[in-house]
Amino acid sequence: MTETQPTPITHRYDFVFLFDVRNGNPNGDPDAGNMPRMDPETAHGLVTDVAIKRKIRNYVAMAKGDAPGYDIYMRDGAVLNVQHRKAYAHFGIEPDTKTKKAPKDKAEELTRWMCSNFFDIRAFGAVMSTEVNAGQVRGPVQFTFAESIEAIVPMEISITRSSVTNERDALQNDRTMGRKHIVPYGLYRAHGFINARLANDARKGTGFSDADLALLWDALATMFDHDRAAARGEMTARSLIVFKHDSDLGNAPAHKLLERVTVSRAEGEGPARGFGDYVVTVNEADLPPGITVEHKI
Repeated sequence: MTETQPTPITHRYDFVFLFDVRNGNPNGDPDAGNMPRMDPETAHGLVTDVAIKRKIRNYVAMAKGDAPGYDIYMRDGAVLNVQHRKAYAHFGIEPDTKTKKAPKDKAEELTRWMCSNFFDIRAFGAVMSTEVNAGQVRGPVQFTFAESIEAIVPMEISITRSSVTNERDALQNDRTMGRKHIVPYGLYRAHGFINARLANDARKGTGFSDADLALLWDALATMFDHDRAAARGEMTARSLIVFKHDSDLGNAPAHKLLERVTVSRAEGEGPARGFGDYVVTVNEADLPPGITVEHKI
């Protein structure tokens, strides 16, 4: 835990995040044989907010390592009660796993400690009211599902293996067929919202700071470069357009700002096979008072 806590953010932000995939599966659905997620009515591809947050968490863990204040709460394979016990150990108290209630005189401090030490709790919030109760907090940073600009046409590729699992398979010359799902190309659009009041509220704010915000922008810009895998092919962050409000409550409705970002097909025919097949336009004319546009990518 850091000795002095950074100042929480004081501005609201709304943003558009564009990324694409080429010959990969951006977010497979385990309930559908790991096929790329799709809207069944429009055939537009989907990437869940959970998948985006997972990549942000992985980037922060990689970039910050063991730096104080940047631990990751939702690690792969993490046992959440173990994470909560760290807060109890800091204050030298034992959790009451029978009543599942935090001590009244320490409940707020336990939650504050978790916010101070875990980046993803400061950013996304967490429900920590388990057997080892550390409270719950709403996070200031939220994402929508990402949706592809156009319908995608997933392909199922047959593959074979050159090696076998055991001697019996070798005798039978078993070279089991496998299948791999890919999207030849898809440009995806996600929206994000950062509520400063959920960061800087004196009692319930997470403390999400300007340094945390800068780290979030870095994560969105470069997280795919550290997440290469055969299943995901080439995934690339293409554009991050941020609408910054002068105040923490905001100066304009989010949807009216996000509508200023349009993505259309460039001239040409046939299916899109690259980012150059699209044109991204941001209408920065006559912006509402108190709004500025920042292009992070």
